[in-house]
Amino acid sequence: MILGELEKLVLNYFWTVSSADAKQVHEYFSKQRGGSLNTIQTTLDRLFKKGLLNRIKIGHAFHYSAASSRKAFISQLILTVTQDFVSSDEDNLLAAFVSVSSELDDQQLSELESTIREYETRNLVQGSKS
Repeated sequence: MILGELEKLVLNYFWTVSSADAKQVHEYFSKQRGGSLNTIQTTLDRLFKKGLLNRIKIGHAFHYSAASSRKAFISQLILTVTQDFVSSDEDNLLAAFVSVSSELDDQQLSELESTIREYETRNLVQGSKS
């Protein structure tokens, strides 16, 4: 999925707030980078149509919120990209992660190892409940 620069900024904004309407988003970004309310409204509508924002109408305005967490969004991006290029019988995905991990510092590697252990433990517990 290709996102424009403003779309990325707006999506990141919604990962820090629970919900906002177009005027609130415009007020936030006008302090940082300027731009019109119409541009913000168009960007919000595009993100909604891409399924990245939820919206509900309250009064005369739509209130938007992130459709998923940052972690879930990144996971989906990784799955989408890898499904396009990796077949189920290849180990290219694992090799790619190993390659990326070689760029991590010691603290990041420790966090990765800890996250993997937590995931394995959670899956063991869930598997024993089945």
